[in-house]
Amino acid sequence: MSQNPTAPAVTDAASVDAAITSRMSARAFLPTAISRETIEHILTVASRAPSGTNTQPWKVYVLQGASRDSLVDKCCAAHDALRADPSLAEQYREEYDYYPPQWVSPYIDRRRENGWGLYGLLGIGKGDKDRMHLQHQRNFRFFDAPVGLMFTIDRVLGRGSLVDYGMFLQNIMVAARAQGLHTCPQAAWNGFARIILPHIGAGEGEMLVCGMALGHADPDDKVNGFHTPREPVSSFTRWLD
Repeated sequence: MSQNPTAPAVTDAASVDAAITSRMSARAFLPTAISRETIEHILTVASRAPSGTNTQPWKVYVLQGASRDSLVDKCCAAHDALRADPSLAEQYREEYDYYPPQWVSPYIDRRRENGWGLYGLLGIGKGDKDRMHLQHQRNFRFFDAPVGLMFTIDRVLGRGSLVDYGMFLQNIMVAARAQGLHTCPQAAWNGFARIILPHIGAGEGEMLVCGMALGHADPDDKVNGFHTPREPVSSFTRWLD
């Protein structure tokens, strides 16, 4: 795996582009097991992500088998209880704001397009709260992926380390594509950190960053046909001469 980092270009640029552009948030997985060697390889590649002064702020917990299934049961039960009694929301607060407290355009427009595009594909109507709840709960089943990943960070670190963390997470998703696998990064887990952190054995100083599903995407499930659009370069780039 060692390469010359100062080489002018990688030897197969098309494969790099394909790994990035074929990445998607898969929401249905096959039960096919993933070997520890494959997961370790993905994490080894991903660990080359940059971080300020090489702090490498990531901590990863890999859940498979009984540990995965037990966490799924705990969080699905909490999700159901929260729906039955919304006052429990105070117990399940995210430790950091992943989303803004107040949405504005164009972000709220993209969010709505994403949500209704997905629900429309699945035939879930605007007022169908039961099916919405069940679909949201798919997050807490890792969308049936055999591997669940939980990511934590030490609370003593600054917000810049979350920027570093994002690059690490992207590396995992791209490296997974190189192995023929798919992922789904999930901030949905963050509200259940008080359940997750003790379950995975995280230290008192750790904060949950997000979760991620990893596995073989189910090619026959229509939900994996949902691909979100991207803005053209011209809409987010300003050229200065």
